[in-house]
Amino acid sequence: MIARSATTIEESPDSAGGQKLDYGPYASEDLGTEGLCPGLVECLTRPDRMLHSAPIGCDPPETCAGGALCDEAAALVTAGEVLMAHTAIPVDSPAYAVSTMIDLAPQKRLEAELFRRAHFDDLTGLPNRSYLQHAVAELVDRDRACFALAFVDIDDFKHINDYYGHAVGDQILTKLAARVSDVLPAGDLLARIGGDEFVLLLQSEGGAGAVLKQVGRLLARLKQPFFAEGYEIFTSASIGISLYPEHGNDYETLRRHADLAMYSIKGRHKGAIAVFDDDMRAAANARMETEQRLRLAIRDRRFLCAYQPKVDIHTRATVGLEVLLRWRDEGGFIHPPGDFIGLAVELGMINDISRLVLDETMTALDDIDAVFGSGTTISFNVAAKQAGDSAFMETFVSDLAATGCAERFMLELTEEAFFARSELQATILPMLRRIGTKVSIDDFGVGYSSLSALADLTADELKIDRSFIKDIHRRPRSQSILKAIESLGHALGMNIIAEGLETIEELTYLSAATQIRNAQGFFFSKPLSLDQMVSGKTMHAMSRSRPPLRDSMPSRSIRGRVG
Repeated sequence: MIARSATTIEESPDSAGGQKLDYGPYASEDLGTEGLCPGLVECLTRPDRMLHSAPIGCDPPETCAGGALCDEAAALVTAGEVLMAHTAIPVDSPAYAVSTMIDLAPQKRLEAELFRRAHFDDLTGLPNRSYLQHAVAELVDRDRACFALAFVDIDDFKHINDYYGHAVGDQILTKLAARVSDVLPAGDLLARIGGDEFVLLLQSEGGAGAVLKQVGRLLARLKQPFFAEGYEIFTSASIGISLYPEHGNDYETLRRHADLAMYSIKGRHKGAIAVFDDDMRAAANARMETEQRLRLAIRDRRFLCAYQPKVDIHTRATVGLEVLLRWRDEGGFIHPPGDFIGLAVELGMINDISRLVLDETMTALDDIDAVFGSGTTISFNVAAKQAGDSAFMETFVSDLAATGCAERFMLELTEEAFFARSELQATILPMLRRIGTKVSIDDFGVGYSSLSALADLTADELKIDRSFIKDIHRRPRSQSILKAIESLGHALGMNIIAEGLETIEELTYLSAATQIRNAQGFFFSKPLSLDQMVSGKTMHAMSRSRPPLRDSMPSRSIRGRVG
């Protein structure tokens, strides 16, 4: 009898010898032997064939009567998709066998699906982190002479998702996976370990030189455009490489070192390749130390505010102040923002720092009014990552509103924040408008400079980057660009600020050849601490935009929430 069953079967020794399969209640379907050729029926039922593991087979094709049904039954047994059990029952002299055939195909399909889910990526079909980890462990166990891990991170992939949408982003990931996999030699593999991060396992015998050549060819392929949803999209990747056994003897060490190499080159030059070295390890350790010190600085509120005036270049009146952050470490050393802001943004600590800056500014507001006047606008820098975070911005806007003077504040956002304009325009800007806070486009001209995005936005101020102002009197091409930016800003109703003004020649050119009225830079004043502001230590004496309201307001403060 041929039967199919979906039950679990336990195997136990038969007291009479051989094996017997004992199982509890189950549902089976008796398929019978009708339609099978005599040869296969004999193979499946005769005890002298079954009990001695004789080959499974049917009659020769020319005499087989079962046809396709016979082929299916034989194939199931031969492929291991059927479990057969036989028990010998002696009756007088002949021996008979009770045989049960159980279909294992559903179980095997389930096992295959579970394996796929555990070891392969759903989107790209590539091996995942778990599969890659096992593959590396196997190579290490085999004492493979040399292999490499290459950590691949797509540059600015978030911008693709923000601008084109996640559906397009997913297509880019899928096409990238296929483009790389199609040219990998046998034995090498590409795994997706999360998001826009991939890892190549390269079994190269030629050392670092051969690996660099191979990865260089792959990187060149990644720089070719991708086509998705009617868009032609150019991208690149930053790649870090670690070598076995020079840079580690296990997966986690090799992956971490390849990751460090990738971040090292990405910070200097995107779309390039770097091989791990000890200097990167030292830099990573220094980064970890800085991270811990920053966390302690937030807890202990060891941040200071410096204030740099925005000046009317004709009257020398101060029309606004930009709040610039300083970190006073545990040793009393003052760090400029370039030493820590990037890391704070990356690690998500910048939100707490921004709240501390607002709190510190509110504490100093009476002194600011006494020196510069109560009508002076106060500008805060907001990172692009913060500007796109609706949850943070809602909280920060509430904090601004709670000061009672939200209309005095201006948030300076870089072009990167404006690039993801749908979120900013639809959610963030209306919140700021409702409380009267203004918006400035910072460092204009060195980022995306998207004219279409600029046309859709309602910013109040446009700050021209220092790179266009430096030596402007000697650079005709920069003069032409400056005039174009000036015309564009004025046409859109924005106030223009020239950043980084440092020399009398630059000031003279702006005054004589442009209609730009306001500037900011060391020519007028370096960033001032609160004590320096009160004592009047500036490079040039500046008049106030309005008479100060001394002692007319009580001291105000918003307590920062520090996580």
